[in-house]
Amino acid sequence: MIVFDNVTKRYPGGYTALDGVSLRIAPGELVVLSGHSGAGKSTLLKLIPALERPSSGSVHINGQDVSNMPKRGIPYLRRNIGLVLQENRLLFDRSVYDNILLPLIINGHPPGEAAKRVGAALDLVGLSRREKEFPAGLSGGEQQRLTIARAFVNRPSILIADEPTAHLDPAYASEIAELFRSFNSAGVTVLVVTHDFSLFRQCSPRRIVLDHGHIVEQ
Repeated sequence: MIVFDNVTKRYPGGYTALDGVSLRIAPGELVVLSGHSGAGKSTLLKLIPALERPSSGSVHINGQDVSNMPKRGIPYLRRNIGLVLQENRLLFDRSVYDNILLPLIINGHPPGEAAKRVGAALDLVGLSRREKEFPAGLSGGEQQRLTIARAFVNRPSILIADEPTAHLDPAYASEIAELFRSFNSAGVTVLVVTHDFSLFRQCSPRRIVLDHGHIVEQ
């Protein structure tokens, strides 16, 4: 369960990204977040894994209040959250396989279990034959698939994505949207920011529209 209770986020200089936002997202929901540039969509996403903290109000993730969570607790929170941000942060000096493996190493998975999980993630995103290549040799759509595989390899209960289909041609964008639908069908809570709601319409998602830091439509 994701719960925002009267959340406001102000940045230095006085800019208010979110203003009194309240919402509930149930386990297993597929939610599409839309709105104009600067509406507060990315800020809302970043509050979930505590990449940002609210200025007021509270954010609860699976019963935990993350608004004032000590820094030592954040890595444990993020083990259950897959992140696909606009900056993919791929490691271009490591292979496709090693990019996906890294979160498992950080979380201390045994080598055998880690190898199985990486193999499953590669199969899921269709990169099994590219595991020894480096990200620079992949197309934009393939790099996005790699980013998604890395986000999903820990098998999180929540997957959040900020414009995962941006700058992709229509065919790649449809394939990426289908990946998120498949995650949701497996029981993962999925929250996606997108300017192109039509990509997800056939999945019958819940849609939340933001405007200048306020929810104006659900």
